[in-house]
Amino acid sequence: MKKQTLLSVSMLVVTLTLTGCQSAYYSAMEKVGVHKRDILIDRVEETKDSQQESQEEFKSALERLTTLIDFNGGELQDTYNQLNDDYESSLKAANEVSTNINKVEDVAEALFDEWSDELEQYKSASLKRESSKKLTATKRQFDQLLRSMRSAESKMEPVLTSLHDNVLYLKHNLNAQAVSAIKGEFTNLKRDIQLLMNDMNKSIADSNKFIEQMNSAG
Repeated sequence: MKKQTLLSVSMLVVTLTLTGCQSAYYSAMEKVGVHKRDILIDRVEETKDSQQESQEEFKSALERLTTLIDFNGGELQDTYNQLNDDYESSLKAANEVSTNINKVEDVAEALFDEWSDELEQYKSASLKRESSKKLTATKRQFDQLLRSMRSAESKMEPVLTSLHDNVLYLKHNLNAQAVSAIKGEFTNLKRDIQLLMNDMNKSIADSNKFIEQMNSAG
């Protein structure tokens, strides 16, 4: 199984884990005064941080490839080892991003379900109406954020696939011909990484906006 498929496997495992234990976690946190709203804000912040870290790892891999295609003699084994390390770090960072997005989505769903259920407890029609409007607006804001996060996440898989292919090819062909072959793939990879960076920057900006909205509404 190719290493990049670990990204998808990781997402599945985390989803199953979240389903089994997060409700108990939320209940325990509630008892010490930490509400789902607070957890959501924290997790959006963590996701934003992991995206920024992932950006750095992908940029490092791109810089390593840039150095490789300008290769003009020397020890290719060392270059391969460094590029492989960059790939492994990028994969780890990408898995962390996916894990954090899943956690964000889980707590948001729990928060909105709870909020919706509690609307029925209101005796005041006007307060219930205002709370319902606020819930709808918050859901809309979150849906936009989640789409932004998932869009950036979807750009990681093609980049990881391309990085893995290049690392694998270099591993078995440590010569000038291998470098020439990689040069042919470099333009597309560079474009894919730039698209990923753009989507991640948008997601990070949307995260900051959502956190600000949640804090101001609190």
